[in-house]
Amino acid sequence: VLLQAYGGGLVQPGGSLRLSCATSGFTLDYYAIGWFRQVPGKEREFVAGISWKGDGVRYADSVKGRFTISRDSAKNTVDLQMNGLKPEDTGVYHCARRGTRWGTIPDQSGAYNYWGQGTLVTVSS
Repeated sequence: VLLQAYGGGLVQPGGSLRLSCATSGFTLDYYAIGWFRQVPGKEREFVAGISWKGDGVRYADSVKGRFTISRDSAKNTVDLQMNGLKPEDTGVYHCARRGTRWGTIPDQSGAYNYWGQGTLVTVSS
């Protein structure tokens, strides 16, 4: 099982970035996928998730209306479109696979057992 996040970079406040999570070694249609971000000194924070069916999504209150998560099962990728970026969105973004098949979209990091290496997003002028 592998997950690899990429697409991070430096962007000005109000700008946009699109992150992508490439997955392999498992059937994407069986598992919820989550995006988390981490800042040094703080706990890993849930950002967004998509259900195993691909028809359900969940967002942290801090990103609702600005971020959109989507999935392409043919390409085995899960994307996170981030618009209206703010300095507080800065962090290392990880994608992760839920430990068990089916089920809901957890917001606790402990429910995910496979993690990508992360990609750095810096929002600064």
